[in-house]
Amino acid sequence: MKYSKLMKERIRRVRVLFKELGYELFEGERQEETYAASFEQGDSFQGGFYIDSDNKFLEIAYTFSFSSKLATLIRDKIEEMLKVCYEYGCYINLQKEEAGDFSFSVFTKVYFAGLNYYSLRETLRDFQECVEALKELIEIEKE
Repeated sequence: MKYSKLMKERIRRVRVLFKELGYELFEGERQEETYAASFEQGDSFQGGFYIDSDNKFLEIAYTFSFSSKLATLIRDKIEEMLKVCYEYGCYINLQKEEAGDFSFSVFTKVYFAGLNYYSLRETLRDFQECVEALKELIEIEKE
């Protein structure tokens, strides 16, 4: 896979920062214009990040998956979930799968121009707080 110099530098920079913050990285997909990987901090938090050569930001994501049986619960709480995301500066995507199951993804982003150790640390802290608030709202217990 051949990346531009800018894309290579973005990937290197993001990987270094995540490691400096104490996250373990797992390789994901490498495509011509994008790079995606997942990260984990001990047993406490997991997520993924995406780098697209056409965008000027690092996108961080966390996905909740639900069976179709929980659709009513999520429908009843969607407004509160949106408020939580707004409070933390995150945005969402709700997607229905073929089998009737669905997923709810939460995203945040950091612009590469301002990406450093401190900005990523604070963004991830807020993002984790948002995910935890969503878990509490929909009553997902920690295992």
